[in-house]
Amino acid sequence: MRFALKQHSVLPGFGITLGYTLLYLSLIVLIPLAALMARSASMPIGQFWDTVTDPRVLAAYRLTFGASLIGAAINAVFGFIVAWSLVRYRFPGRKLLDSLVDLPFALPTAVSGIALTAIFAKTGWLGQYLYPLGIESAFSPLGVTIALTFIGLPLVVRTLQPALEELDAEVEEAAASLGANRWQTFWRIIVPTVLPALITGFALAFARALGEYGSVVFISGNKPLQTEIASLMIIMKLDQYDYAEATAIAVVMLLASFAILLSINVFQWWVGQGRLQRAA
Repeated sequence: MRFALKQHSVLPGFGITLGYTLLYLSLIVLIPLAALMARSASMPIGQFWDTVTDPRVLAAYRLTFGASLIGAAINAVFGFIVAWSLVRYRFPGRKLLDSLVDLPFALPTAVSGIALTAIFAKTGWLGQYLYPLGIESAFSPLGVTIALTFIGLPLVVRTLQPALEELDAEVEEAAASLGANRWQTFWRIIVPTVLPALITGFALAFARALGEYGSVVFISGNKPLQTEIASLMIIMKLDQYDYAEATAIAVVMLLASFAILLSINVFQWWVGQGRLQRAA
């Protein structure tokens, strides 16, 4: 008779660590989200629908998702340039520039909002030159986009840096020796290699922007139907002790954010599978 031998992990304590992981995630993530869904489910369906389709709320959704998407896309482009410069080049002040990338993380969000407002307002350092050109850089959707771009940059840069550091320079040299020019090497060698990290950074910046409040509330001006974001609408409902409607707005944000992030992750997986098939 043959007996199957029980396979043991090389690292001990799998059961305990998994149990603590599930317990921690349940307390921090799953239980609060379940309470949010349960609170919104207690509302009559008619009231829920009226709340989430209110013109003012819909305008906040459009601005929040639109500005977050634009900000994440901008960070994907310029964050790549910043990460490339920090990884590939050595220049005076490089470490200082590298530390400045984390500044949006270090500053309280309210301080970031006040600073951006002071810079881009009509009498600000940059706003005084933009407003005469007809560019309303503060108290407008553009101001919201600027704030969301500011807080999302570190996520893209810090996600791309390890991928760029692992990129072997010999691969680029081999491509050059085979006759590829710089643009061909960039698009066919570098971009496909770092694309998963770039998509991850984009998703993180997008998700971070969706829930931002402090850095946006000052520079947006909070004009009804124009510059109100979804987080502000939730805060307003909470200030009115209307917890049911606040959770209804939050649930829509949660579901939409989950759907978008899931789509990005599926696309990232699809890109990875394509690379594996080409390698095989």
